[in-house]
Amino acid sequence: MPETYLSDRQLGERYNVHHLTPRRWANEDPKSPKPVKLSPGCTRWRLSEIEAWEKARISAA
Repeated sequence: MPETYLSDRQLGERYNVHHLTPRRWANEDPKSPKPVKLSPGCTRWRLSEIEAWEKARISAA
């Protein structure tokens, strides 16, 4: 199955935060998913990594 990618705005909507917050998480939290550069000016997050991160956070709580 092909990978699904989410933009910073889509992640902001998913978590009800400002669209720049996922970038801050990626820079500040070593466990948070890191974005991938698909092309110049196009940075996205892998949905599979986002879902794995969510599951790990739930398990840790």
